[in-house]
Amino acid sequence: MNRSVSPEREPAATERAANGSPKSSLAFRCLLTLALLYTLYFARSLLIPFVVALLFALLLSPLVKLCKRFYIPRTLSAVLLLSLIGGPLVLLASQLAEPTQRWAKAIPELTEQLTQRVDELTNSLTPEPEPVPAPEARGFTFFGLFGDSGDADADETGSRGAEEKDDNRVSEKIKQSGLELILTMLASTPVMIAQLLMTVMLILFLLVFGPGLFVSFVNVFPRIQDKRRSIALVRTIQVALSRYIVTISIINACLGLTTAAALRLLGVQDALLWGVLVGMLNFAPYVGPLLGVIILLLVGIVQYGAVAGATVPALVYFSINLLEAQFVTPLILGRNMRLNPLVIIVWLLIWGWLWGAMGALLAMPLLVCLKIAADQSKLLENWVQLVETRP
Repeated sequence: MNRSVSPEREPAATERAANGSPKSSLAFRCLLTLALLYTLYFARSLLIPFVVALLFALLLSPLVKLCKRFYIPRTLSAVLLLSLIGGPLVLLASQLAEPTQRWAKAIPELTEQLTQRVDELTNSLTPEPEPVPAPEARGFTFFGLFGDSGDADADETGSRGAEEKDDNRVSEKIKQSGLELILTMLASTPVMIAQLLMTVMLILFLLVFGPGLFVSFVNVFPRIQDKRRSIALVRTIQVALSRYIVTISIINACLGLTTAAALRLLGVQDALLWGVLVGMLNFAPYVGPLLGVIILLLVGIVQYGAVAGATVPALVYFSINLLEAQFVTPLILGRNMRLNPLVIIVWLLIWGWLWGAMGALLAMPLLVCLKIAADQSKLLENWVQLVETRP
């Protein structure tokens, strides 16, 4: 028996067939997310230079546009700007090369000292074995040949040998970790140099050919209806992102210089190296300052020994960072830094897992860039409100 379908139900059925079931749509989104994470993880050697170059291009693009108003070609202005930025960075790297090499060579010695401290701490916490009473003298018996006295001595000797083996394993593991760190740094040096050269080339090409390529893309593709509004929107996002990157870079640079000056006054060795390090780590909120405190605590212990004064460099840096994080950065950035701490931590963990240390440093600028872009374009407003949720 044929059932007739009413005209009112035909559009609804057609719409359901076109959109698919909710379960299939959810499964497709999950697969798309997994494919994206897979691509980000395995293509990190290619994507990291591109992301860094894109951030620098956003930073320098307004300056290149300003130079163009004074009839300076894009190629010349891009090369000059890269030289002005790269010159101080190369000079700073040359100043930090010697202390970095010295600390890299001192890592095996530091690991050996740490091993000795761990052994001393383990021995102090391990209770001393109770003295075993001497066996009573007994007469000769035939069954005494199969007694338990030999077994007890063997158990005691075996337990002491097991403890010594455990201590040796801990010491060897710590020494091995220090050597593996040095070998990893040496092995990754050619890759880092290649990525650096690739990043510089990408920045140059993005500054010279990027704006014209984007305008051609908007004009050529017919699906973009309001072309003027699209170009104006991208320029607005570009200006906002450039302001954020410049502001956060200046704040972190001032934090690093202030920390280096304070450590220099305290007489800490290689104060400039630690100032640059904590300034870079400050791009990763919460996690970066925590690592900075731990590093400066270890530096204080190495220089002053295991005394109370060894904590002074870490406490000074913690005080400076607390002042910057609670007062300076919120006052300057304002609404752009209105982010939920839980979202920040989860975002840092994801990008740290995907791209390692570089991912943790790039995570916060990427999050703020995505938030500003979504806020300016009026897209994903619900997600923007969720990210801005404060406790």
